[in-house]
Amino acid sequence: MTEPARYAVWAPKPERVRLVVDGTEYPLERGSDDWWSTDAVMPVVGARYGFRIDDDDAVRPDPRSRFQPEGVHGPSEVVDPERFAWTDESWTGRPARGAVVYEMHVGTFTPEGTLDAAAAKLDHLVELGVEFVELLPVNGVNGEWNWGYDGVAWYAVHAPYGGPDAYDRFVDTAHALGLGVIQDVVYNHLGPSGNYLPLYGPYLVQGLANTWGDSVNVEEPEVRRYVLDNVRMWFRDHHVDGLRLDAVHAIRDTSRPHVLADMASETDAFSAFTGRPLSLIAESDLNDPVMFRPREASGYGLAGQWSDDFHHAVHVAVTGETNGYYADFAPLSALAKVLESGFFHDGTWSSFRGARHGRPIDRGTSPATALVVANQNHDQIGNRAAGDRLAATVSDEGLVIAAALTLLGPFTPMLFMGEEFAASTPWQFFTSHPEPELGKVTAEGRIKEFAQHGWDESTVPDPQDPSTFQNSKLDWADTTSDRGAAILRAYRVLIALRRTDEAFVDHRYEANAVRFSEDGRWLVLTRGLLGPTAAPVHVVVHLADGAAEVPVPDASGEVLYAFGDVTVPDETETVRFEGRGVVVLR
Repeated sequence: MTEPARYAVWAPKPERVRLVVDGTEYPLERGSDDWWSTDAVMPVVGARYGFRIDDDDAVRPDPRSRFQPEGVHGPSEVVDPERFAWTDESWTGRPARGAVVYEMHVGTFTPEGTLDAAAAKLDHLVELGVEFVELLPVNGVNGEWNWGYDGVAWYAVHAPYGGPDAYDRFVDTAHALGLGVIQDVVYNHLGPSGNYLPLYGPYLVQGLANTWGDSVNVEEPEVRRYVLDNVRMWFRDHHVDGLRLDAVHAIRDTSRPHVLADMASETDAFSAFTGRPLSLIAESDLNDPVMFRPREASGYGLAGQWSDDFHHAVHVAVTGETNGYYADFAPLSALAKVLESGFFHDGTWSSFRGARHGRPIDRGTSPATALVVANQNHDQIGNRAAGDRLAATVSDEGLVIAAALTLLGPFTPMLFMGEEFAASTPWQFFTSHPEPELGKVTAEGRIKEFAQHGWDESTVPDPQDPSTFQNSKLDWADTTSDRGAAILRAYRVLIALRRTDEAFVDHRYEANAVRFSEDGRWLVLTRGLLGPTAAPVHVVVHLADGAAEVPVPDASGEVLYAFGDVTVPDETETVRFEGRGVVVLR
């Protein structure tokens, strides 16, 4: 077992720092680089420790703490990062681009809400056919349950989830089952409670706030290193295969190279060292291909980014909702544009923002798989007033249409836990802040957010009410209900179809074409126009309730999959629908 070399902390702000280990205090000496340390006591695994800053006798946690067993306000615990006996030596990994990703919140995925319980359910993902599991943030956060984006202990794994040992067991189990792991991380802000970093140094830029608080000071070299070392920790010490970078549009960095490019550069170097593909995927509201453009072409060189435009276009197509930011996606032409060009807002006017938004993707050089798409995700469900899923309002046919467009489209598809069996439970916004005043502010803030959507404020659950968290847990009995079992079969077949023809994973934009009828409410997505198979495949969807005949003149008539009341007559060039439905033809 390898003990950490010594106790040390970067703290340019205070004039005095004292180390407290298991109740005993030791003075620290300041180095010329503002790192404080001592040789009077050496770290021992399991020791509880923290720092007293200036004349304050309160013991504060280590900014690089690997475990906070008593919560983010308590002492840190010494952890050996090499303690775990890994068994994943044969895991070679795979690129995230083009893979099927499954987004999971540990606390609500199982009744127990722990990493060990989630690991025991990973067989479900294997049988479904997914290739990566993406965990919402697991870093140390105030309270017992939370989405994870209020994290303040970036290097620690949330104690109620099981801490770092349980996390490594989860990753090891996933790799043994052939699943990659992507970890959601937050580098744009820190949570409202338990953030002691400003006591140590200029971790935040005061007065330069984003939506969630003061911006992280990534232009300060030591803070930048703090972020980059955290990226490396997940890959090196926890063996993850990718990171999802939360809301990178809220990271303020005017230096060059941009911190995202630095992340990508260091990740690529470590990937070459390990011989294992490692991926960085941004959540970005900018609609700017700079995220995934190669660094050689003045981009940041990330593997990809989330695409909200795809979600909005599909959501409007299957629900008819056009309020708030859905307004611009009302016509079916919006979905057609997204499928052919990636971004809908690529310099076009955004009525929600009141400005032009986005930049076009170079369809000739950019892979479509650089966009990670979903018809549901934690944001798009949880940020609805009642946290209602598509299954709460959309028919089975609508659900499978959305699934087919997601899974058989040209992008990298992602599912949100439970959508594959039409989960009957909502997924709502929940917190467990111990501070009553913080809980009150959080609840009031949620109600204000929904004004532009016109949602009924009375349907917004109290984030602090424990029932909001409990109601959001998956009910696994849904998998065997008539509806759940039918939708689950559909998802398994659609995912399996991706492996029957290379056309379904072709990353070239030019290999796809879309035809649609605004009045007829139908759309045909054709894939594989550039080969390598002899005949392209067609995903035909009908989005209206009445009957319709959809022309597919270049189809051979071979039905690969169908859902709904749909008929493909022999020797004809049309598909007949008696209502909503989808058919996949060669």
